[in-house]
Amino acid sequence: MKITSDHFGVTPEGEEVSLFSLTNDQGMEVRITNYGGIITAINVPDRHGQPGDVVLGHETLERYLNRSRYFGALIGRYANRIAHRRFCLDGITYSLAKNNGENHLHGGLKGFDKVVWRPREIHASDTACLQLTYLSRDGEEGYPGNLETIVTYVLTNGNELRIEYFATTDQATIVNLTNHSYFNLACGGTVLDHQLTINAEAFTPVDKGLIPTGEIRNVRGTPLDFTSRTAIGERINDCYEQLRLACGYDHNFILRQKGETFRNAATVYEPATGRVLEISTTQPGMQFYSGNFLDGSIVGKGGRVYVKHSGCCFEPQHFPDSPNQPSFPTTVLRRGEQYRHTTSFKFSVE
Repeated sequence: MKITSDHFGVTPEGEEVSLFSLTNDQGMEVRITNYGGIITAINVPDRHGQPGDVVLGHETLERYLNRSRYFGALIGRYANRIAHRRFCLDGITYSLAKNNGENHLHGGLKGFDKVVWRPREIHASDTACLQLTYLSRDGEEGYPGNLETIVTYVLTNGNELRIEYFATTDQATIVNLTNHSYFNLACGGTVLDHQLTINAEAFTPVDKGLIPTGEIRNVRGTPLDFTSRTAIGERINDCYEQLRLACGYDHNFILRQKGETFRNAATVYEPATGRVLEISTTQPGMQFYSGNFLDGSIVGKGGRVYVKHSGCCFEPQHFPDSPNQPSFPTTVLRRGEQYRHTTSFKFSVE
């Protein structure tokens, strides 16, 4: 188990940025930069032992600064959308940055994906860990409270990457953190042949602005039923209103089991390479996004053009627009409380 670091560039504000490489005894390598906490690469073997990079992204800091699409980034303070960029907390209405039509998306104009985190390497015999810390000041992007956030990336010898989220605040606020990696277990082409299972029997339908309507809908009988292994592309073009509104899959799935127990959220299998990805989490929901808005305008690592469905995202989190949906699990964090969640991405072959 080892960690190395290299210079990755300098932001326009003059902040130095590093790129960290975490490697385990099995040869799995994860590269992370402290700009946005971005996972820039995950190299894992296929069924023949050949390694491949299974996430989309860029090779330089400059490309992340200019054409990010949230590739691999930490998302906060609030992952996903907040309707009309407003929410009410303790009788006070807060107005957030508007960056997605009339709505607020992924923390605003300068969310956690666009800040430089303070890094700390943690060396151990059985894990390689990178700890990132960031203080989000009161009023940043419109959010109340000073929010101290610590995110720890933990690579194990079981080819598992754990992400441990921790936050505290000095006054009541909302918080919803996740990671926005785009996966492609074939290391090329699209993800339409990837076979997916999601541990959810219900999802939250959206309106034309991709804001939840408040309804909880059973997946049974819909193209969003992934309770058994199904190719992502098998029903993606079905005549179904939710697919039409999102141009594919871009929905929050309500994971089985209530409470914050750590359990399986989804499993992805890529038949050509045999790679398997298991996603587990303590979060109540998971946003599954099939890369609908990738349009070929972005050139990524190795000169690869990222066309529609070149990658897909599995974002364990609380539900979108929860501050405006009283029936959804709360995302309020108060002074003296601790925000703690864990998500893991474990790789194997079949």
